[in-house]
Amino acid sequence: MKIVFIGAGNVASHLATELYKYGVCISQIYSRTMESAENLADNTQAQAITNIKEIAVDADVYIFCLKDSVLEDILLQIPPNKGLWIHTSGSIPISIFEKFATSYGVLYPFQTFTKGRKTEWKSTPLFIEASDDKSFEQLESIGRKLSDKVSFLSSENRKYIHLTGVFACNFTNHMYVLAEHFLSKAGLSFEAALPLIDETAQKVHELSPLQAQTGPAIRFDENIINKHLELIDDTKVKEIYRLISENIHQTKKD
Repeated sequence: MKIVFIGAGNVASHLATELYKYGVCISQIYSRTMESAENLADNTQAQAITNIKEIAVDADVYIFCLKDSVLEDILLQIPPNKGLWIHTSGSIPISIFEKFATSYGVLYPFQTFTKGRKTEWKSTPLFIEASDDKSFEQLESIGRKLSDKVSFLSSENRKYIHLTGVFACNFTNHMYVLAEHFLSKAGLSFEAALPLIDETAQKVHELSPLQAQTGPAIRFDENIINKHLELIDDTKVKEIYRLISENIHQTKKD
C-alpha cells in the first residue's frame, strides 16, 4: 500500500509516522513549504514535494490533513487518480469529495496532537466513513493498524464529536491558561494546579461529569462568586466566569 500525505502539520506528522512504524509505504509528503515536507519525509522515507502537480497518480491512498478552509481549493488541484481519498477533519462532511473522486472516506482520530509529543494510538477512538463498501474495508484496514477502537460514524454525528473535542479539550486547556495567570498573581507556578487537574480528570472515569461537578456555582454561592469576580481584571474573563457559573447552576438544577 502506497500512501501520499497532503499536509505536514500535527495530524499528518503523527498519522504518517505511526503508519510508517507498521510498515506502510509513505510515498510522498506534500506541504506548502519544503522545510515542513522534508521534516516529515525524513522520518518516513518519503519524497518531499511542494508542487502539487508533482503528486503521484499511482498511490493507493491520499490522506488530506489540512485546514478546513483550504481543503476544497487543494482538491481542485490534485491530479486525477483512482486512489482512495481520505480527509481527517471532524467538521467537514464526506460529501466534499463527491466532485473529485470515486473512492473516498473520512478517518477522524478523536485525539489532540502536538508535534514532539507521543500519542497513544491504540486507545484513540477512530471514527470512519466511506463512499462504498470496498472503500470502507480499505479504510477500516488502515484504521486497525493504528487503533483498537475503530467504528463507523456519519458526517452528521461527527460534527457533535468535533464539538465535544472543542469543549472537552480546547476550551478546557484555555481554562488552564487562565488558571496559570491567576496562579502567577499568587507567585505560584502552574504545577500547583496539577494534582487538582489530575483528580478532576480521574473522577470522570468513575462518575458522570454531572456527578463529579463541585464548586460554588452548583449552589450559586453569590458571596464567593462576587469575591472571585472582584479579583478578575479582564471584563471578558469576568463574563466567562459569570456565564459558566450560571450554566453550571442551571444544569445541576435541570
